[in-house]
Amino acid sequence: MIDRNLKNVLVVSFGFLSLFTAYGGLQSLQSSLNAEDGMGVASLSVIYASIIVSSMFLPPIMIKNLGCKWTIVVTMACYVSYSFGNLSPGWASLLTTSVILGLGGSPLWSAKCTYLTISGNLQASAEGKIGSDVINQYFGIFFLIFQSSAVWGNLMSSLIFGQDADITFIPDEQLQYCGAASCDVTPNVTTSRPEQKLVQILVGCYIGVGLLAMLIVAVFLDNIDREQASQFRGNPEPFWHTFLATFRLLGDWRLVTLIPLTMYSGFEQSFLSGEYTKNYVTCALGIHMVGYVMICFGATNSLCSFVFGRLARYTGRYLLFLLAALTNLSCIIALLYWRPHPDQLAVFFVFPALWGMADAVWQTQTNALYGVLFPRAKEAAFANYRMWESLGFVIAFAYSTFICLETKLYILLAVLLLTCVTYPIVEYREYKNPTPPIEEGAYTQHRETVQTDKKNIIAESRL
Repeated sequence: MIDRNLKNVLVVSFGFLSLFTAYGGLQSLQSSLNAEDGMGVASLSVIYASIIVSSMFLPPIMIKNLGCKWTIVVTMACYVSYSFGNLSPGWASLLTTSVILGLGGSPLWSAKCTYLTISGNLQASAEGKIGSDVINQYFGIFFLIFQSSAVWGNLMSSLIFGQDADITFIPDEQLQYCGAASCDVTPNVTTSRPEQKLVQILVGCYIGVGLLAMLIVAVFLDNIDREQASQFRGNPEPFWHTFLATFRLLGDWRLVTLIPLTMYSGFEQSFLSGEYTKNYVTCALGIHMVGYVMICFGATNSLCSFVFGRLARYTGRYLLFLLAALTNLSCIIALLYWRPHPDQLAVFFVFPALWGMADAVWQTQTNALYGVLFPRAKEAAFANYRMWESLGFVIAFAYSTFICLETKLYILLAVLLLTCVTYPIVEYREYKNPTPPIEEGAYTQHRETVQTDKKNIIAESRL
């Protein structure tokens, strides 16, 4: 029988799976689907700029007032609005819904991370295990399910766009500008947009699965921090204390040292979804192949997330981060020299597969690391995580239409090398001076309260 905490982890995971089946599919297509004047990439840049703003202030306020469950439900609605904006895309509709999504993005992820961390610590307390091990396991389960959203969202887009009767033939003259030879400063590459009817069918499907995500969480997720939220509303901290919680945590040197690692997560994800899909896949194969290539990324990411979440207790985080860094380094160097051609179909899938393996480490282990290092300031810590990761997205999407792909690869390489210098410092200091886990009594008391309530209910039923 599945225990209560694992059940909640599964509900959160499948809710995010459904939500990001829609958003992930749209994100992968934006640079190709709404390529006119860089509108799609601009909307992504606005999304992550808005996430930065929301990370500064909203997560602690929303989570402490609404609790994790209802923060997740409310902010999921912000993501669904972006799908509506893509029904008839224009600058006004895309940018407006991008802002709405961005404002909900940081509270959504912060609430999810906080919920999984609380659940992991509760389960560890109940079983007498180490909190960080259970948290790692829960994040691994989450990302196993969540990352598979890339499979389903991109499968939907490829199957629907594959019905387009006017799939464009790629001339040899265009192939010479694909890959690192592409320089968007001179518009050499052209792509055709699928039929509007097919676009609307796809977006309609995305809206449906987004609404399903809200329903799953609202109905099946337990409100495990309801008591804490009620106490906060009844005896609130000074407004500015909560409002500035994200910034106060920047006084911790560990958080500052983690900034390059966190920003790199944004850089590497934006490169695959924005640059690789446009300058390699769409350029050489056509937009209808983007989904199939990204399915490979999602499937690898999903499986490796689960494996690495369990493997971390035996290898430690450091070896997994080293594996991810070496994998990305090898891919970046290879992408600098590879000139994509339709005859090399298998190679188009190799890069996203390797990228997915590395991204599984960046996602699972960085999330778990924040939970372990800042157990007493979870909301502010995960808000900082989203803020700095989003800054990486914003910078990458902002220069997307202004500099050549080769330069973008060198920038990505530079951030990766900086991460390899700063992250080990945090790991070494944590090894020498481990962060004390959250007070055992907090979770023991919660468990005893739940058990007492159950006994009282049983006693009353017998009477």
